[in-house]
Amino acid sequence: MTVTAYIGIGANLGDARANVQDAIARLARLPGASLVDASASYRTAPIDSSGDDYINAVARITTTLPAEELLLALHAIEAAHGRERPYRNAPRTLDLDLLLYGDEQIASATLTVPHPRLTERAFVLVPLLALTPAIVVPGRGPAQAFLASVADQAISQL
Repeated sequence: MTVTAYIGIGANLGDARANVQDAIARLARLPGASLVDASASYRTAPIDSSGDDYINAVARITTTLPAEELLLALHAIEAAHGRERPYRNAPRTLDLDLLLYGDEQIASATLTVPHPRLTERAFVLVPLLALTPAIVVPGRGPAQAFLASVADQAISQL
């Protein structure tokens, strides 16, 4: 079965722009997945974090990988970029989040889909809606409905 999934991409350490572009390229080569599209890159200030501004994007892929296997593949791409997790929301060389996996709602020990803060972050909503304006977040409704609640979060397209 082929599923459409959305991946949130972010970085604020090292060459963040290059790291985001490399992550998109790696998603395009991921066995069991095909890159359909990727949003433009955006610059955002850190939220609940510190360090330099983030570069963010969202990629849409189709995949035959089960959600947990896809998550492991995303972690492998992060690791290839030297991702460390010294503490929650630490600055990072690369962060890949599984935002949506088809219309599934998943709550396991290692994965929550839709991503729990998807509707609270402009750096996710804006590029997600740029890719798929009418997207519906399973269990929550149209993503467009959450834009007003993140309007105070600064975000600029690069």
